[in-house]
Amino acid sequence: MSEIWSNPFFGVLLTVFSFYIGGQVSKKIKSPIANPLLIAMVICVLVMKVLHISYDDYMEGAQFVSMFLVPVTAMLGLSIYRQRAVLKEQFFPIVIGCLLGSILSMGSTVILCRMLVMHEEMIYSLLPKSVTTAIALDVSEQLGGLKSITMMAVIICGTVGAIIHPFLIKLFRLKDPVATGVAFGTASHAIGTAKALEIGEVEGAVSGVAMGVAGICTVIIALFL
Repeated sequence: MSEIWSNPFFGVLLTVFSFYIGGQVSKKIKSPIANPLLIAMVICVLVMKVLHISYDDYMEGAQFVSMFLVPVTAMLGLSIYRQRAVLKEQFFPIVIGCLLGSILSMGSTVILCRMLVMHEEMIYSLLPKSVTTAIALDVSEQLGGLKSITMMAVIICGTVGAIIHPFLIKLFRLKDPVATGVAFGTASHAIGTAKALEIGEVEGAVSGVAMGVAGICTVIIALFL
């Protein structure tokens, strides 16, 4: 049976099938809590645990799913291009919002880690949790953090943000699509941007830009650290 689990097709099929189930559940329940990515992760972990499949065997095929990031990025770029007039008009508010959001994210992380008396290495690993994976891992490595912890923190931050943000938008009665997009992109990177695209094209486009700007802000702030 181990030959089946180590087959590259198994990782691809498990990942795609899990996300398909997550998407179907999300459509029926119609609640931010039923996040497709969260459901897919739970299904993958349960299957690997029950069948005693190692992470290395799973990644033999699952790594090919990352190739879809290229066309997804292109689609996001198209959405940004369509909303270029709005982005040009709101350029400075978006940049200021991303900068303040990045400072708040990293500052609160340092304060909480200090209060919990965490090791310096753990603090550096958690600092870039709100930016996209590629930037977060690079910043964590340069600061001396652990990549595995950073990766986990990025996934948790993005998933939780995508779930909680819709509730916060309703709670604070946030009507401005630009402000909504900045909140998603700055706090929850790509996963939040995917959720923002479901809410509206303006929100998705602004979130995509905010994700990039927040990444730049995080790198600059990290230099001072």
